Amino acid sequence: MSEELVLVGLAACAVSGVPGLLCARSTCAGQWISALILLIGCGLGLAGVGVFWSGANSEELLWRWAIPGGEFRVRMDGLSALFLVPVFLIPALGSIYGLSYWKQTEHRENGRKLRLFYGLLPASMALMLLARNSLLFLVGWEVMALANFFLVTTEDRDPQVRRTGWLYLGATHFSTLILFALFALLASASGSFQLRPLHENEISRHLAAAVFVLCAAGFGLKAGLMPLHVWLPGAHAMAPSHVSAMMSGVVLKMGIYGIVRVTSLLPNPPLAWGGSLLVLGAVSGVLGVAYAIGQHDLKRLLAYHSIENIGIIVMGLGLALAGRSLGRVDWVVLGLAGGLLHVWNHALFKALLFLGAGSVIHATHTRDIDHLGGLAKRMPRTAICFLMGAVAICGLPPLNGFVSEFLVYLGLFRTLDPKAGPTLVGAAFAAPALALIGALAVACFVKVFGVIFLGTPRSQQAAEAREADWSMIGAMGVLVACCLVIGLVPGLAAPMLTRAIEAWAPELPASDVQLTTHAPVGWISAMGLLLLAITAVASLWLRSRLSRETVSVGPTWGCGYAMPTARMQYTSSSFGQMLVGLFAWALRPHRQQPADLPLFPGAASFHSDVPDVVLEEGVLPAIRWISWLCGWFRVLQQGSIQAYLLYIFLTLLVLLFWR
Repeated sequence: MSEELVLVGLAACAVSGVPGLLCARSTCAGQWISALILLIGCGLGLAGVGVFWSGANSEELLWRWAIPGGEFRVRMDGLSALFLVPVFLIPALGSIYGLSYWKQTEHRENGRKLRLFYGLLPASMALMLLARNSLLFLVGWEVMALANFFLVTTEDRDPQVRRTGWLYLGATHFSTLILFALFALLASASGSFQLRPLHENEISRHLAAAVFVLCAAGFGLKAGLMPLHVWLPGAHAMAPSHVSAMMSGVVLKMGIYGIVRVTSLLPNPPLAWGGSLLVLGAVSGVLGVAYAIGQHDLKRLLAYHSIENIGIIVMGLGLALAGRSLGRVDWVVLGLAGGLLHVWNHALFKALLFLGAGSVIHATHTRDIDHLGGLAKRMPRTAICFLMGAVAICGLPPLNGFVSEFLVYLGLFRTLDPKAGPTLVGAAFAAPALALIGALAVACFVKVFGVIFLGTPRSQQAAEAREADWSMIGAMGVLVACCLVIGLVPGLAAPMLTRAIEAWAPELPASDVQLTTHAPVGWISAMGLLLLAITAVASLWLRSRLSRETVSVGPTWGCGYAMPTARMQYTSSSFGQMLVGLFAWALRPHRQQPADLPLFPGAASFHSDVPDVVLEEGVLPAIRWISWLCGWFRVLQQGSIQAYLLYIFLTLLVLLFWR
């Protein structure tokens, strides 16, 4: 029953954009019809997940294909059910948000195209999560890649958008090629393309290592792990904001799902696998947030924070893999539960932040942080929603980001406990790395919120900004409520996380994988509720105190200057200058400033930028060199049949002497 509901739901999502193609470009009728069908499809998908969690038996559905090795084999388990929640929730809220953000009457050229592929994207991801055949999985993967490409290039008349789209398409198809090799190796070991757990005698140690490397590379490229992240910042920045919310909150998690699913199929993972994921996660987390601090583009900044949070998730998965290697059940439970809960949490607060950024961009028509300011007075509801998302992404209580990071912290600290079993002192390095990630995230979002929402407007667009429409605020409000519920009552998610852990490591005893036996879930709720109560009491006291005082309203303090201007405020560059300098060895920031200033200087300008080193100094030069090298082979294309026959003759001679 659960699989049937999800299949009907994904089918409805897939066709949700079709009715809009039949309606006129000049009306919003098609947009409303598409949104309604998508909401119905997402509702059916979530209902199917609910039926599965209610205790209903999961039955595998199988339809044979004529394709050799291919079959429509689908089944839901604890892992796929957990990932299906954001797959259906975030697009549903995004469709409501898009009613005002991307109106058909205001985007006649690309509105229908966007909605067609917007519905196709969650349908393809849901198919991947249910697939139990690798060829069916690749079908969903490729549809997801192409739908995402057309969404990223929604505004394809912009040359920069087209360049970003081609970079994304090249990266995602390179990932697909790696997955072809991965599933071919799995099929050679298991004897079929069915995705099932392998026994020790079915796969050798070297073949399993090759599968793991391909898994980390192929799925890590989709997830945005450093240094495989080159496509991510540009794609998130150029896409419409509700598309960026789905890409960051959901699409990236398909890479995480792939790593989790494939590692669940491999028996007896060596300790090096968990250690390598811990290192990759720590590097992605620290450098991701470091790059974010140096950004001026609001959406690129949020995109780099996606890399940071993917690093946190991978750290949890690495800890769980190390636990399976050493037989430490507590590491498995805390690491995997923390990582999988962060899949949910990141989907919620990152979608909230991208939707908040979209409201700001919709009102001001700019993504440049230094052109904003003072928006809290003009867009108070958006400011509150963005602030809640910022608190959540920084891992501060009582919101949801704190809970998942706390579970990973607990697991990392357990690696130093010799009383509970084998220890792994080397894994403890990830704990200070996680703390550094949190501290840098707080500094970054203090900068973002302060420069955008506080102070005085830095441009005419910011001064004339107006609050977002009801559909945009409503979608963000639902995400705020979800962040609060998980942060205050994390025990609600414990049964779902337990079923996911059982699906990933079925060899562990069911009694040992209960999250509540390894983490103080009740104390987290109690402390969160206490903190919320203290905050509410302090707010009421401050409000009553201010109501009895005469409050005067004036401009932001200008450090004593008689005629302060908006240019005297901190910019994003000046706020993050010290932290960017600390990581200059990795970030390599660019600065444009006068060489020297005379006693009476004239007009001067200053600009700083933090480009992506891997893209600018690694990938793009390599592409240019390969293009140059391939150009030399054009001399072989003479257009003469005699020349081509000569090539064949020479090749045969070489092969003859080679024999």
